[in-house]
Amino acid sequence: MTMVKAQDSAGELIAGRYRLLEVVLREEGRACWHGEDIAFGRPVVLTWTRLAEHPREGTREPAADRIMRAAEILGPACPGRVAAVLDVVEEPGFVWTVTERPPGAPLTEFLGREPLDHVRAARIGLGVLDVLTAAHLEGVHHGELGPSQVWSDEHGTVTVTGFGVTAATDSTRVTSPSYASPEQARGEGGAPAADLWALGAMMYALVEGRPAVQDRGQMDATLRAVDRLPVRAPVSAGPLAPAIQGLLRWDPVERVPEAVVRESLTRILRQNLEETTPPEEPPAFPGPDGDLREGDTDEPRTGHTWRSRFTGRPVVLGGALAVTVVALAVLAAVGGLPGGDDTSASGQAPSRTAAATPPAPSAPSTGSGARPGGTPSASATPSPSPTAGAVPAGFSLYRAPQGFAVALPRGWKPLDTQSSDDLAYRVTFGASGDPRTLAVTYSTQLGPDPVAVWSDLEPALRAVSTGYERVGDIRPVTYRGRKGADMEWYSVSGGEQVRTLGRGFLIGGSRGFSLRWTTPADDWDTEPNRQALNVFFKTFQPQAD
Repeated sequence: MTMVKAQDSAGELIAGRYRLLEVVLREEGRACWHGEDIAFGRPVVLTWTRLAEHPREGTREPAADRIMRAAEILGPACPGRVAAVLDVVEEPGFVWTVTERPPGAPLTEFLGREPLDHVRAARIGLGVLDVLTAAHLEGVHHGELGPSQVWSDEHGTVTVTGFGVTAATDSTRVTSPSYASPEQARGEGGAPAADLWALGAMMYALVEGRPAVQDRGQMDATLRAVDRLPVRAPVSAGPLAPAIQGLLRWDPVERVPEAVVRESLTRILRQNLEETTPPEEPPAFPGPDGDLREGDTDEPRTGHTWRSRFTGRPVVLGGALAVTVVALAVLAAVGGLPGGDDTSASGQAPSRTAAATPPAPSAPSTGSGARPGGTPSASATPSPSPTAGAVPAGFSLYRAPQGFAVALPRGWKPLDTQSSDDLAYRVTFGASGDPRTLAVTYSTQLGPDPVAVWSDLEPALRAVSTGYERVGDIRPVTYRGRKGADMEWYSVSGGEQVRTLGRGFLIGGSRGFSLRWTTPADDWDTEPNRQALNVFFKTFQPQAD
C-alpha cells in the first residue's frame, strides 16, 4: 500500500507506477480510468473510490487490507468473473484500486443508449447473481454494487469489481446512491439483502433506460428518496418484471431469495432459447456415391470443437468454464473453483480421510497409470448400471431443482451452483470437513466424439494444473446406453495430490452431462470412496430429454 495524493488528470502517475490514460466514468463517490502499469507495460483499470468519513466501531481495518482479502477469497470462488486486483493505493478519505482490465465496458455505458431487451438484461442479471451467490457463500458481500461495478461485453460475459470497499455489513453506502437499498439509505447496512436490491435496481435501469430512483444531485437527497419514495413498476421488463419487483421490496426480509431469482432468470433464457432454436436436423448419412441424403448437411465439419449455432463460440459456464463434450470445467478440476480440489466445504485445504483399505473386488481396474512417486493403483471406475439403483444405507436421494437426481452421502449438499446464458450449469456437492467433491455439469452445445474432445482438452488442462499426470488412456464408455468417455488424472492442490475421474455422456442432440469425482489421491481406493462412486453412477438420473 502506497500513500499518494488524489490525482485525476490524464498522464498522471498513481504511486509512481500506474499512468492514467482515459476516464471511463465519473459518478458520486467514484471515478474509473483506463490506465497502464508502466512497470510491466500492461493495461489496467484504476478506480478511485471515496471512503466513509466516519467508519463504524470495529471497522478500522485499512481499506487496502479489506480489498485484498476479498480478492484472495473471491479469486478462487469466482475465477474470471471478479476483476483480479493487482494493487491497492490508499490515502485517508479515498482509495485507488488497480485491477486487470475486464472485457467489455461498465454497464453505465449501456444506460446511455437504448434500453436493453428483457432477455439480455436477464442474461447480465444471471451473471451478476452467479458472482453474488458465490461471494455470499464465502461470507463476502459487496455493499457498493451498481452499474459502474459490473462490466459486460457483446458475448454477455460479466465481470464484477469493487468488493471490499465497504467496511462492514452495516456500513453506510458511499457511492452510487441511486442503487442503495432502503436500509442502506437509513444507515443500517444490509449485507446480502442490499446486494440483491442493487441487482434488481440494475436490471430495472437496463430495461427501463433510467434508474428506479433518480439521482437528486446530492447523496443525502438521493438516499432519502430511496428510503421514502415508492418504486414505479417497470413497464418494459416483460417477463423480467416479477423478478425485478421481488428484488425491489422495501423490507429486506420480503425480498425474494437468490434461488428464486435464479430460477426466474433461467426460465426466461430457456424460453427464449426454445423460441429461437430451429428444428433439429437429422444427422447426415452419405450414400455409397458420396451424395448427401435427405436431412444431410453440406456444412464443413471442423475437427472436434463443438460450437453454438447462435454465438459461434464454445459454451461458457459463468463466463469462465469451457464446457467440452464431457462438460468438465478445467479450472474446477484443478482446484480453481469453490467445491473444487483446493478447498473443502469448510473452506480449508483437503484433509486426509481414514487409512486406505484394500480395494473392493467388485470394482474392476480401468486405468494402468501409476501415481507419481507411488505404485500403480487400480481405477475405481465401476461398471455402469443401465437403470438407476436403489439408494443404499448412508445415502439419500437428492432431487436437484435443475431436473436431475442423484444419491448423496448423508450430510452432503450443494456447495456451489453456476449457470451460463445458454442454460448450461454446474452443481458441486460436498460436506463440511469432507475433502471429496462431486460435480454435476450439464451442457447444451456438445459434439459427437467424447474421446476426441477429451484429447483436445488435455493440453489446456495440463497448462493450468500443478503436477498434472493422466492415469491410463482416455476411455470410451457406454453409460445407460449412451455414448460417453472417462478420463482420470492426478494434480496437486493445496500442497496435496488429488485424483479426479470425469465421466461425460450425451443425452441427445448436443446435450450431455458429466460427473466429476475428486478425492485425495492416497485415499482413492478406500472402501468409502469406491462405494460412493458406485452409488453416484448407479443412481444418477439426468433430466428428461
